[in-house]
Amino acid sequence: MNLKHHFLKKDKFLLGTFSSNCGGGMTVSKLPERWVANWENNLNLALLLDDAGIDFMLPIARWVGYGGETDFHGEVMETITWATALLAKTKQITIFATLHTVANHPVVVAKQLATIAQISADRIGLNIVAGWNKPEYDALGIPLPKDHETRYGYAQEWYDFIKRLWKEETPFNFDGQYFHTTRSYGNPKPKSLPPIFNAAGSGQGRDFAIKNADFLFTPAIDLNRSKTEILELKQKGIEQNRAVNVLTFSHVICRPTAEEAQAERQRMLDNADWEATDNLINLQFAHAHSFPHDLLNTIREGMALGHGGFPLIGTPQQVADGLTALHVAGFKGTTLSFFNYEAEFPYFRDHVLPILVERGIR
Repeated sequence: MNLKHHFLKKDKFLLGTFSSNCGGGMTVSKLPERWVANWENNLNLALLLDDAGIDFMLPIARWVGYGGETDFHGEVMETITWATALLAKTKQITIFATLHTVANHPVVVAKQLATIAQISADRIGLNIVAGWNKPEYDALGIPLPKDHETRYGYAQEWYDFIKRLWKEETPFNFDGQYFHTTRSYGNPKPKSLPPIFNAAGSGQGRDFAIKNADFLFTPAIDLNRSKTEILELKQKGIEQNRAVNVLTFSHVICRPTAEEAQAERQRMLDNADWEATDNLINLQFAHAHSFPHDLLNTIREGMALGHGGFPLIGTPQQVADGLTALHVAGFKGTTLSFFNYEAEFPYFRDHVLPILVERGIR
């Protein structure tokens, strides 16, 4: 299993979709035409993306919604089964499973991913989540460790165990801090390690990502700050003899004119589920109340529009300019979300992708 995964050989600016397995996608909206995360819609989207040469699909693993009138993210397709079915129906796109370490036993995960690798000709990826959302831990009946050291210590042992299952040819006893097993082994094995995603903001989380992930996710709030941050993260990877790339996430509202795009943005804000948005903010930004009021409003609007993703709002040219700016800042790629993925992606495909090809990014 020494082969370098084909996904890691791509030298273009990577594009993928994010959260199409979740009701509402990334837009906290009360509008009736909001994204419905059912199988038919996800399959139609996957086929569109596959045909257009989009690189990957990334789901969110969610067990409890955010309440409000719509219970945003209350309807979610489980990511292992979702990825498996989509991979069986597509030809070239890489599809990730997002797994919480505490909810998925490494012996089971190792076999699941190795099985999916066979089904998909090694197009499965793994997004590792160490956990942070207490209501979900409560729903699973699992205590949430208060400190990051414990969460990421567990995640490290979890991933080490999986890699050993893929490496060892004979049964072995695993005796760690969190797992104690007898005669563990895993067959089949994947031909290469799947590409690993991880999103982490804390020091411990970043250390985990640099040590284990091929792609680290971080928000693109200030691109000048992002440039410095990306250089620092890449340097830390080099110091550990690892090539670490940095991705971000973006939300697209692309229309023929800037006025139409801004009108659509306003329509989203006028019909946002603000109760669910505030629940989302309170969970993810425990200290948001201490922010300057104008900044808090910006965060609040950004969370309602696209879960806080980098805004790509405007004409195809303006959206392409935004993607180019991310590329220039040093990001290896970005996820994309749309209010309605299936309805809006074709316009992005037809009018934005050609500009990126012309600029040599794609």
